Amino acid sequence: MSYAGPEFGSPQPRRPRRPLAVALAVLVPGALIGWLVYGGVSGAADGNGTPTAASPRASAPPTVSSTTAEDKKPLGSLRGKVVVIDPGHNLTNFRHTAEINRKVDIGTTRKECDTTGTSTNSGYAEAKFTLDVAHRLRTLLERRGATVKLTQDGDRPYGPCVDERARIGNRAKADAVVSIHADGAGAGQRGYHVILPGRVHKGIADTRRIVAPSARLGKLIATDFGHATHTSPSNYIGHGTGLDTRTDLGGLNLSTVPKVFIECANMRDSKDAALLTSAAWRQKAAQGISDGIVGFLRG
Repeated sequence: MSYAGPEFGSPQPRRPRRPLAVALAVLVPGALIGWLVYGGVSGAADGNGTPTAASPRASAPPTVSSTTAEDKKPLGSLRGKVVVIDPGHNLTNFRHTAEINRKVDIGTTRKECDTTGTSTNSGYAEAKFTLDVAHRLRTLLERRGATVKLTQDGDRPYGPCVDERARIGNRAKADAVVSIHADGAGAGQRGYHVILPGRVHKGIADTRRIVAPSARLGKLIATDFGHATHTSPSNYIGHGTGLDTRTDLGGLNLSTVPKVFIECANMRDSKDAALLTSAAWRQKAAQGISDGIVGFLRG
């Protein structure tokens, strides 16, 4: 390794005064060793603690990085945000008909705890679809730093009931809640739509504070879902907007945090069913929902 400074070790002309030459012979090697030791120590690690080759080149001591944890956040990070994903229905609801038929209070009326959901003509269950998309969506959101909770993860014998689904989001103080579904309309009826909470103030239901933010969330999801999946809004609900407002759903009526439902496609239409049963398309569906949520949470 070359040294760019003065060559302290180069031969010196003889001097008539020998004591001075002896002193130089003792002091110069010592100074050179000390200089090399300093260079080795100062070059032992870079600013991140990574070992590097020692450099004898004279330089100022390394500066301490002023990077903070906030600076290291990924662009668009959702750290500190809570998202609750509600996979509609439950694969084993059909084994617990008495339990899911029990009526619960949704503010405006009393409705069944839950239903079995629908399926494609070939038997692909809505509950299987919703849980698969929920898992994909959770992965996408967690990669952005969000805290994600599911209302059920195939870990319950049935349900939860619609009122409990709402309470899970409320207790989590979620910044956004999305309930994932697929519709069971007739053949020829195609496309997706997002269901928004209507204004309800009755009994235990009060959606007045969440109507506006839920509408923003729903519109973003509807737009981004269409872009990601290359599908069109429903041709049978929403007049081409991909949006529908309802006041008869307990999961929305009882929510105290921004929440929407999305019907991703129609399971009873053969063309839509081909999409719903495609893993690649389900990934696009999750991406579209994620994009909408991210846009909402980032304001």
